[in-house]
Amino acid sequence: MLCCRQEKRRQRVETGISVMYLWIIAAVAAYFIKGLCGFANTLVFTSILSFGASNANISPIDLLLGYPTNLILTWKNRKSLDPKVYLPLAALVLAGSIPGAFLLKNVDARAIKLVFGVAVAALGAEMLSREYSKKRVRSSKAVLAIIGVTAGVLCGLFGVGALLAAYVSRVTEGGGSFKANISAVFIVDNTFRIVLYSVLGLLTLDTVKSVLLLIPFALLGLFAGIRCSSRMDGKLLRKITSVLLVLSGISLILKNL
Repeated sequence: MLCCRQEKRRQRVETGISVMYLWIIAAVAAYFIKGLCGFANTLVFTSILSFGASNANISPIDLLLGYPTNLILTWKNRKSLDPKVYLPLAALVLAGSIPGAFLLKNVDARAIKLVFGVAVAALGAEMLSREYSKKRVRSSKAVLAIIGVTAGVLCGLFGVGALLAAYVSRVTEGGGSFKANISAVFIVDNTFRIVLYSVLGLLTLDTVKSVLLLIPFALLGLFAGIRCSSRMDGKLLRKITSVLLVLSGISLILKNL
């Protein structure tokens, strides 16, 4: 009986250590991608942790890890900030957050996210095809306006920044400008969500402890990604961004089928 209890205790300890390593791997990998491209950390973080962590814990921890990384990316690329890009999007994100609670209670959010996923995957594929096309086609102002409004509102409603990335990549030049402006918008979204999660009781002492443990690994991944991106060709970075958008869209589709 005693041996059986000791064996069970040993298995629980080993499982706990395995899960801890999974969180560390997820933090390094997710924020490496964040440093490289400026977004998609949530996609990578949740994908890796889906193999062994509770979904209820992932979002609050990713939110708190993402906040300082967005501040760092915005500050590091501050010379490329364009108020005409980030201010309207930030306002739309807040506007989307206000009716979000009502909409999620009265509308099938899965159906909206499913359509959203198809749109993001299609946009990513279109952007990737443009990178391989010899003929450069400029997006019309009407198309950009539709994408911008939809991206801002849906990011506010659901906290999904993939369509936001699709828009910002079309109206900025270079990786630094893209990272600066999308991170500035994410700061607004993160601030609102931290307040909301606090009110809802989703940010607990255990959440803060986990973040304090993981933040060194997240920063390690972030700065490694930033360093790699500085050595990469801009065209390659745009291709990586497009692929990540396609994967984000597919992930949304699969999660909401």
